[in-house]
Parts: sequence; structure tokens; C-alpha cells
Amino acid sequence: MPFPLPSGLDTASKAPHTPEPGAPPWCPAVPGRRVECGTEPRPLVAGRPDLGVVEVAYALVRRENEAAPAKNTVMVNPGGPGGAPIDLAGWFSMLLGSLGPDHDLLLIDPRGTGHSGPVACGTDGFLWAGRAEQRRIVDRCGATLGPRAAGYTSAATADDFNAVRGKLGLGKVVLYGISYGTYLMPIYAERHPGTVRSIILSGAYPVTFDPFGGPSARAISLSLRRICERSGACDGGAAVRDLRKVAAVLRARPVDLTITVGGRPQTVKLTESVLAQILTFTASGGLGGSPDEVSLIGTMPAHLHRAARGDTGPLITAMTALFQQTADQDIPDMGLTIAVVCNDYTRPWSADAPIGQRWRQFERALQRADPRGFGAFSREGYAYSIPDGGEVCIGWPKEGTARPYALSGRLPDVPTLVVSGDLDNNTAAENSRLSAAQFPRARFLSVPNTGHVAEMDASGCAVGLVSGFIRDERLGDTSCLAKIPPLKVNKPY
Repeated sequence: MPFPLPSGLDTASKAPHTPEPGAPPWCPAVPGRRVECGTEPRPLVAGRPDLGVVEVAYALVRRENEAAPAKNTVMVNPGGPGGAPIDLAGWFSMLLGSLGPDHDLLLIDPRGTGHSGPVACGTDGFLWAGRAEQRRIVDRCGATLGPRAAGYTSAATADDFNAVRGKLGLGKVVLYGISYGTYLMPIYAERHPGTVRSIILSGAYPVTFDPFGGPSARAISLSLRRICERSGACDGGAAVRDLRKVAAVLRARPVDLTITVGGRPQTVKLTESVLAQILTFTASGGLGGSPDEVSLIGTMPAHLHRAARGDTGPLITAMTALFQQTADQDIPDMGLTIAVVCNDYTRPWSADAPIGQRWRQFERALQRADPRGFGAFSREGYAYSIPDGGEVCIGWPKEGTARPYALSGRLPDVPTLVVSGDLDNNTAAENSRLSAAQFPRARFLSVPNTGHVAEMDASGCAVGLVSGFIRDERLGDTSCLAKIPPLKVNKPY
């Protein structure tokens, strides 16, 4: 479950520029390519004209050689939910640079984010808040949005994308979804199958998934074993045992961390759930992008080894630095993220049930989950760690909101590639394989020594394979995968 944006995409930015005359001020500039920008008005909630419209912003980056017809148009989504691709135009143009001469690139900011009417509902501090406070923030967001909350769904976004495609007179398009985009694009494909040429999903998970995050919990242990084995720096089995011991200690005795927020000290508790969240999301982002550096997960065997033996100092220092880094970021309001997650994602309770009954349904479902299915973590410790799952949306209002999306099973029979980094704890390979199984004929590609998402690989192997699939609609020579170097890992002793 992809949350927040994949590392690398979250730091990409648009270079300052002067837009062409007549273009919106936010229209990006891409060297050597003409960019057409505009908006398409769309009803916020179908059948509720009183709730107004949302102006959906788009940027169509034309191919370098406009004298010849475009071979394809690639329509992208960078993840989130909440990722806005227009300001990433330069990044996507570089990423898919080999396609630039004869492929157009369509960037649409989903409703509620970027230049498409950003949603604001008071989400400050969500990423470092304790679990009870996260639920309160979600509840407050739902109350603030009121009936407008029903407008922020993946189905509505998919229909917006198709409306923009139609306005621009484009035929079939290539769907390229990253992270949350791998949830959105199958919904688009189901609703508008005749407009799809091919599909690429990177860092993928299925539309219906385990709301308690079992695949990701299991992936953490597998990733520790793999980085130890491949680097030769540690014993993977010992690293997992250390993680299990540290998780148990934090479950019994959380540790207070102090960070500075707005110039004032604030206490953050390091719990089993918080450690699980960091290892799921932060530690797997962008792996492979800086092969000469020791990544966060590369430091963990040593930190866990010492913490399991009573020396928690290095682990606490590292975790405090991560929280401080998050608090120092200029994080936009996460209203769109919360609305999509709480409207669309799988949940273990009925959206029509009152809050007390929801809690009982949640607790019964959690107790039915196999406690052995959460790797080194306890069942409860991991389930309460997921910022876009577990019980975080349990107070989301039922009146006027959407319901979890379920595919019909009738997805278009088109060339489909699902790409998975084999160190991705966020959208684990187990979930990516389930994503591939949604399609009649999907190829699954595992990219070694990379995390969330594989295209961050510094060797260029993964993005080369993706670009080749877009161009040729088949998976080419994968021998470059064997040359991706293992991660650097600190020795624990």
C-alpha cells in the first residue's frame, strides 16, 4: 500500500520557467518539446450540481518530432494517493527519455491535488502523530469535507482522465501507473477498456488487498535476509530474530523521542507499530538509486543487533532523525490522500455500520488473521502501523461517501507489465503478483536490489525495460538485471 509518494518522486520539482503566452502559469516547460496545458471542468459529485465542479488540470508533452504521428501517448500517475504529475513533467520526460522522439506524454493532476483544486481539511502532523491522533485527524477531515468527500474517489479520477483524453482527441493510450497509480489505472482500464493500448504497473498492489498489511509485514523479514545474504555483511536469520526481539520490547515499553515542530519540542513515541511503519514505507523507498551509499535499511541489521542486546542509542538516534526530517518538510494538506484511502480502500468493516459495530467487526476480523502471518511483528502491532489501512478510517462518515472499490473481473486483454523491486516492503512482491493476476495476460518482472519503485535503479536497467515494453509491447532482454549491485550494509559486529 503506497503511502506517501515513492522516494525520488517526492523530491522531484519543476524548474522555474516562464510559460508560453496564453498558457496557464503552472504549465511546465520541457526542453525540446512543446507542452499544451489546460483544464477540463468536471462535476465534483455526479448528480449534485450544488456541490460545484472541479477544474481538472492537464499537460500534454508533445513528442520531439511532431512532423510524424505519435507512436503512442503515455498517461502517467506517480502515486500517493495525492501525487500530482504536472510538476514532475521534467522528471517523467527524463525517465522516459528514449521515448521522447515519437511518444507523447499526458500528465493529469488528479482532482483534489496539484493544480486540480487541492483539498484542504486540516491534516497537519498526520505523518508523525500517534495512532489515536491519526484517527482524530481522519475524522476531522471527513467532517470538514462533508458531502464533498464523496467526490474524491479513484473512479471519479479515472473518469476525469478519460474526459481529458477525449477532449484532446487522443485514441488509445498507454497506462503507466506507479505505486497508487497501480490501483488507479486498473480502475481506469475497467471503466474505459476501449481506450487502453497497454499497461505498465510499477510498485503494484491489487484493488482488493489485505487491509492488515500481511504481505508487507512478511516482506520486511525477507528483505533483511536478502540484503544480508547478498552483501555478506550479516546473518539474515539473526537480523530477523533481532527485529522480533526489538519489536517485542517496544510493544511492552515504547520509547519517547523528542523532535522540534514549529520551534517547539514535541514527543513522539517509538512503538512496535512505528518501527513497522518506518521499515515498510521509509526504508524501502528508492533503494538502488544510490548504490555507493548505505541506505536506511542497510543500517538496520547493525541497529537491531545492538538494540536487541540493550544498546538502543543508535536506533533511537536514527529514528529521531527520520521523524525530524519528516517534520521539517513542507508537507501539503493530505486531504485528497485521506479521502481516497477512506472512500476506496478495502476495509474489514461495513461502511454502513455505526462506529461501535465497526470496531467490533474490525476486531473480529483482526483476531481471525493468522498471527504467524506478520513476520517479526505481532498481529496487532503491524495492523495498527499502516497509515492507509488497519483501523485508521474507522470513523470516516458513512453518509454521502463512497464504498470500497471492487473490480468486476473484466479487465481489457492488452499487453501488461507489472514491475516489482525485490526489496520493496511497501508494495511487496506478493501483492504485485496479485496485481498481475487481475489481468488476462500480464508479465511479472522482479528487479533485484531495488525497492519502491524499481525505476529508481541507478543502472537504468529497470527503466530501460519499462521503456522497451511501452515501445514494443513485449518484455525485452532482461540480462541487465544480473548486473544491478547489491545494497551496501553496515556490519552489525
